[in-house]
Amino acid sequence: MSSTHGGYYVPEPSHWPIVGSIGLFLATGGFAMALPDKAGDPMGSLGVMYAGFAVIAVMLFGWFGTVIRESENGLYNAQVDRSFRMGMTWFIFSEVMFFAAFFGALYYIRIFSDPWLGGAGNNLSTNEWLYPEYTSQWPTNGPGNLGGEFQTMGAWGIPALNTLILLASGVTVTWAHWGLKKEKRGQLILGLFATVALGFIFVGFQAYEYIHAYTDLNLKLTSGAYGSTFYMLTGFHGLHVTIGAIMLLIMLLRSMKGHFTEENHFAFEAAAWYWHFVDVVWLGLFIFVYLV
Repeated sequence: MSSTHGGYYVPEPSHWPIVGSIGLFLATGGFAMALPDKAGDPMGSLGVMYAGFAVIAVMLFGWFGTVIRESENGLYNAQVDRSFRMGMTWFIFSEVMFFAAFFGALYYIRIFSDPWLGGAGNNLSTNEWLYPEYTSQWPTNGPGNLGGEFQTMGAWGIPALNTLILLASGVTVTWAHWGLKKEKRGQLILGLFATVALGFIFVGFQAYEYIHAYTDLNLKLTSGAYGSTFYMLTGFHGLHVTIGAIMLLIMLLRSMKGHFTEENHFAFEAAAWYWHFVDVVWLGLFIFVYLV
């Protein structure tokens, strides 16, 4: 095992990768088995899925705990720090591509697919071949009104409030970072606490928004292209906010234990990068899903 003064750090053999693989296999396999299980008992397959999630949770606690202990024991050098930074950079890039696919789907449906189906730019006679009676409109619930009547979610209620909450959380996490760089532990802890609280408040408001959409607006995943893209974009973003808030909560607990120094705090920086990414994605969501 290399020192912090040079060389390439090679970690000890670990059992956590195989544990994580087993957990992913159980989670995805259980979910897949539950989908077509109409005559049998889907809860049995869902039990396998939940067991997989439990194994994944154990793996995350164990593996990240190992990394934290190695970091606190001074086993990592500058090369390892660069590797961590490159890994987090590529991970966030993959997340950018993930959301770009959903934004691209929304753009294609709204700008091209729906107008073509209604007869606009009809070089290929799309509407005549597929659905001559269809009238292009947005938001749409598809030909034949298959999704049923629904109302769209207004931008100037909870979505606008959640926008302010996330923007404020971006300020508080940056304030916490400055506290860490200036060796002000109290500012670091207070800023992280505020950021975590704002993150979970955001998730709570989004849950309330979903209840309102389902019960009062009849806006569901089955509400045509608008409903499916609305819930896929906002739902996955809400999942990322939850993950980011949990990451920052762990940074808060570590900060309270005295972890991180002015020079060595990439774990905090990685969580902050992720949180700023979540902020930027939400701004795009607010503009293109709620406003435009």
